[in-house]
Amino acid sequence: MTEQTSRTETPRRVVVAGGGPAAHRFADAMHTRGLDGWDVTVLTEEVHLPYDRVALSKALTDSSVDLTLGTASMWDHNALTLKSGERVVKIDAAAKTVQTAAGSSYPYDHLVVATGSDAARLPIPGAAYTHVYRTLEDVWAINKAIADLTAKLGRKVNAVTIGGGLLGLESAAGTEQLGANPIVINGSPWLMNTQLDEGAGQALGRLIEAKGFTVHGGVFPTEVLADDDGQVTGVLMADGRTIEADLVIVAIGVKPRDELFRAAEGEEQVFSLGQRGGVVIDDSCATEVEDIWAIGEVANFEGMCLGLVAPANTMAEIVADRLHGGAATFPGFDTATKLKLSGVDVASFGDAFARTEHSLEIVYADPARGVYQKIVTTDDAKTLLGGIFVGDATPYTSLRPILGRELSAEPGAYLTAAGGGDAPETELPDDAILCSCNNVSAGTIRDTVNGCGACDGNAPVQELGELKGCTRAGTSCGSCVPMLKKLLETELTKSGVEVSKALCEHIELSRQELFETIRVLELTSFEEVMAKCGTGAGCDICKPTIANILASQNSAYVLDAGRGTLQDTNDRALANMQKDGTYSVVPRIAGGEITPKKLGVIAAVAEKYNLYTKITGGQRIDMFGARLEELPEIWKELVDAGFESGQAYGKSLRTVKSCVGSTWCRFGVQDSVAMAIQLELRYRGLRSPHKLKMGVSGCARECAEARGKDVGVIATADGWNLYVGGNGGATPAHAQLLAKDLDDETLIKYIDRYFMYYIRTADRLQRTARWQEELDGGIKHVEDVVVNDTLGIAADLEAAMAKHVDTYQDEWADTLKDPERLRRFRSFVNAPDQKDDSITFVPDERGQMRPATAQEKAKVLIGSSIPVRSSNTNEV
Repeated sequence: MTEQTSRTETPRRVVVAGGGPAAHRFADAMHTRGLDGWDVTVLTEEVHLPYDRVALSKALTDSSVDLTLGTASMWDHNALTLKSGERVVKIDAAAKTVQTAAGSSYPYDHLVVATGSDAARLPIPGAAYTHVYRTLEDVWAINKAIADLTAKLGRKVNAVTIGGGLLGLESAAGTEQLGANPIVINGSPWLMNTQLDEGAGQALGRLIEAKGFTVHGGVFPTEVLADDDGQVTGVLMADGRTIEADLVIVAIGVKPRDELFRAAEGEEQVFSLGQRGGVVIDDSCATEVEDIWAIGEVANFEGMCLGLVAPANTMAEIVADRLHGGAATFPGFDTATKLKLSGVDVASFGDAFARTEHSLEIVYADPARGVYQKIVTTDDAKTLLGGIFVGDATPYTSLRPILGRELSAEPGAYLTAAGGGDAPETELPDDAILCSCNNVSAGTIRDTVNGCGACDGNAPVQELGELKGCTRAGTSCGSCVPMLKKLLETELTKSGVEVSKALCEHIELSRQELFETIRVLELTSFEEVMAKCGTGAGCDICKPTIANILASQNSAYVLDAGRGTLQDTNDRALANMQKDGTYSVVPRIAGGEITPKKLGVIAAVAEKYNLYTKITGGQRIDMFGARLEELPEIWKELVDAGFESGQAYGKSLRTVKSCVGSTWCRFGVQDSVAMAIQLELRYRGLRSPHKLKMGVSGCARECAEARGKDVGVIATADGWNLYVGGNGGATPAHAQLLAKDLDDETLIKYIDRYFMYYIRTADRLQRTARWQEELDGGIKHVEDVVVNDTLGIAADLEAAMAKHVDTYQDEWADTLKDPERLRRFRSFVNAPDQKDDSITFVPDERGQMRPATAQEKAKVLIGSSIPVRSSNTNEV
């Protein structure tokens, strides 16, 4: 059953029943280990590619979000097939086939059942009027229902969630973000009673009530009330009270979908089932029937089924390992939980309830602040058994990996909320699991950092993003990322790689520190900065960085006062140099809107100077092939016609892409073109650590691809949704939702704050996506600073942006006014009228010109440029 398949044998058929996260992880694990000799078929009843159920709350508040797991290209492998709309309804273990509801039959050599679980339902009258919280269709239906009810009722919807556990609170938080009144009914006296003790549960209750949630605890519902049209009106409680409700969501847990393992009436029960459901498996994840395995929530191990991502991933890896001849075993369930709910940190792990005999509980509670921290240890206070954190879960990151091991300090030192400072430094042993979601040990991280991993021929990995990609650590819930980053820096230091925040050898400060020093001391020149902050004459790292910072803080002409020598080639020429030494010219076309008259100007300029023209991805026109000395002439014609620099050469705002919006499009709900033009004219010339791109879409169809931009704006019927931190490039990232349904004024205010906070704190050449990812707290930290102003700097950020807007000047218009500035644009300093004859163009295949190749240039030189001398004289 566990022998590795040979390439020469007939492919072994593996059928996977189910298409959720566990099934995806198994398929990915098989793909990673090699599919030679295998034929893997995944049968899923849903129409979607496997998606991340852990992130369903994102789809609840944003129905356009893409939760697809991994990359769709994985399914292009010839030996890996995904069939959607195929629900397995029967296993014929004797014939080794499965049947689907569509009437298809699939033979198998190995069957992996990953059918997951269903949402539990309430056995009370009126249950048919409730929603559940389990699939994409479920959360989309809730989203639509709240929107429809809000419009119909003309007020905030009373959204009742029955269930005060993980799913229930996640659901309630989503309804609150959708603009409803969040109401939670919980049968237990305190919230999250499965993970939290009474003190922690009460602290959590106080915190979320302070955020506008209403909690009814310690009483059960008996009926969901509705009018004659089926519209919910309330929930009748066991104590006789009626809680007003317009919508009811039931999130009381899940039950394993184990119907495939239950015998039909009159048939023998072959599979063993747990007392509360689920098929019983052994530590190899095999069932009692040979060649049939079970993984994820349907699998019952030692009497438990658990709906957490970490054990499901581990089970999937184990079965893939076993099929490839390995001997991996399932170690048991990891029940650790960490979430951030409406800005409230909650974490629980290990023996959180101190059930171990003679265990000790070290507790810090501050009811007034809503903070509760508890560490559970052995009776000698040395070995960590578990913990609970509410309101401040900072110690969780360092404590979770050392569960079951000796603490490096006395337990009270880890109760950071008590005012004792940061948690003690912890040296993780190699076998400590750093990322429980993906079962990645600290030893695996060390090996990868030091060059013993599987990537790039065992080359060392020295970047956080690359480390995450190689090991999968930090790619699921993300709670281990701070510890992952710390371990990376520690290992680099041990191996002799200096982990320094210094900008370069001349400046010991980080870019963020340098930015603040220049701002506070009001430094205005490179010489002043080096005198205060650096040594030596500078280099090609610190020079353009200082020039960029000075430009960010002072909108003076970027090439004056000695700043020209600091810039790189493109900034010095105010144009992008191409591979043949010519330059491209990109005038600004704000929002992609341009009049026919201005189009004619561009056409005339391109014809006059014989320039190659191309529509860019940012909805403007690029003209290639301009010589350095031609740039002022070209720009004079463009500036006279009303154009200005598009700054395609700078680390600054490039474009604001837009769809046509509500002015013309029958689907548009807001004027996206007007907003795009307003944003582009506001942020034009804004210098930043990296280039910036924006997009504005007039409806949810997202034609402007706004979520692939650093800042994306998508119209809703109630305003604008603001997304931040997206980019394309080698490591693309989708922008994340920052705020919803904003009016124009609030939208611009938040973008002002976001851009300025990024400009002040990002590293040199760091895109917004990577900056946001590496912030402690990620998008939640950004929300705290930009939306909630937790740092108290919003007014300062807005003032800095206002200064930029008020002092903006077009660089090319300024250049043309000053003869001294024009002296820069000469191919030869000592021969201002001479042109560079090495620049040669030839016609391309599509009616324009292009740079000549080396061979083509050689032909021109041999034919006409080399003087021929007589063999008898020195005459030419």
